[in-house]
Amino acid sequence: MKQSSTVRNLTRGPIVRQLVQFSVPLILGDLFQLSYNMVDTIVIGRFAGSVSLAAVGTCDQIMTLLILGVSGLCIGASVLMGRFFGAGRNDLLLSELKTTVSLGLIFSFVILVLGFPLTGLLFRLMAVQPEALPDAAVYMRVIFIGLPFTCLYNIHAAALRSVGDSGTPVRYLILSTLLNMAMDLLFVAGFGWGVFGAGLATVLAQAVSAVLCILFIRRRVAVLRFSWRDLRVDKALARQTLSYGGITALQQCAQPIGNLIIQGSVNLLGVTAAAAFSAARKIEDIGLLPGRSVSSAITAFTAQNTGAQEYRRTEEGFRKAILLEAGCGFLVSAAVLFLRAPLMSLFTADSAVTEEGVRYFSIIGFCYLLPCLTNGFQGYFRGTGRMALSLLGTLTQISVRVIVTLLAVPRMGIPGVGLACVAGWSAMLLWQIPLRRSIRNRMLSQHPVKD
Repeated sequence: MKQSSTVRNLTRGPIVRQLVQFSVPLILGDLFQLSYNMVDTIVIGRFAGSVSLAAVGTCDQIMTLLILGVSGLCIGASVLMGRFFGAGRNDLLLSELKTTVSLGLIFSFVILVLGFPLTGLLFRLMAVQPEALPDAAVYMRVIFIGLPFTCLYNIHAAALRSVGDSGTPVRYLILSTLLNMAMDLLFVAGFGWGVFGAGLATVLAQAVSAVLCILFIRRRVAVLRFSWRDLRVDKALARQTLSYGGITALQQCAQPIGNLIIQGSVNLLGVTAAAAFSAARKIEDIGLLPGRSVSSAITAFTAQNTGAQEYRRTEEGFRKAILLEAGCGFLVSAAVLFLRAPLMSLFTADSAVTEEGVRYFSIIGFCYLLPCLTNGFQGYFRGTGRMALSLLGTLTQISVRVIVTLLAVPRMGIPGVGLACVAGWSAMLLWQIPLRRSIRNRMLSQHPVKD
């Protein structure tokens, strides 16, 4: 069996090309995921009814927490695997992969055993409407059963990214997304299976992506190949993985909690402002995808090169990546400022809503350079294993955003949210720039630099 040509050693070769090649598949994957979420909502709402739509919407909150836990574990593991791969320690790379797979399966089993019987109680505590409770319970239990596939896909995708292959997991993600859409239509619209059909479509699609990733590694990626009979937990690696993963999961949870507070403040302005903010956030989600993908590339690049003790290349890579992030920021700002009215009109025919969205973008539209730069710094901190700094960055940003939102929105309206975003990103960069410079100097002084 030959080694896949998609495995990419990021410690050698042209840096910008590697960063771009790593980022582009991630952008495509995120776009397909956003498209699926919209189609899934449309199919359930149109063919299963408003009660089923409300039930699935309630489950989304729990699913988000589960996914955050899984992705936190995978990000932590991918940094360790990237370091081991860069250092040429394939034995530790395999041990980390087997440990992470074992932890993921244990996590899935615990959630299944606890969640299945407690689903009804959980939804009652969440004050789910009585008419939506049966559908919510059915959907959530189906998702619990499929959680092992979610874990296996995300873990093997993280392993492939750690060895420089971001394209293969995205290809399987796109395939599973298309399958999910097709099965949603078949099971929900065709067979009339309601939320059970929607959950089943999700689980089957995730199973396909997980199996394809595993088969690809078994056939093409020798450095990640192992026997499932050899699965075990290395205690030292497990502690480090859970430490990294726990901090990352906490970081990812902080953002949506802050956003809920901000959304509540906007809701007080009335339906028009809330609708405008909802549409503007969707536009931003798409516009900021490239910057987030470059951040993931920085994490993988930094992890491999610090593992190989290629500190000069690490720094050169960061400088070039920041220029890419800046380019993404300027492009987003230009697109939003010139097209803010037409973009808003894609989501609404209400001129008042469009006008509110234009006011929001008139403040924040000049400043999309800032979140792209913060993405670059966050990727660097993760790649060097400094997860606590990445968490601190998110906490700084969301705390300042919430405080400024609560102060500015009652006086300024929706532009106050834009001002709050600018303040949050600026506060984050205020300490990240000098701290990263200090880390760079310390690394270069404490370690021999390879020529």
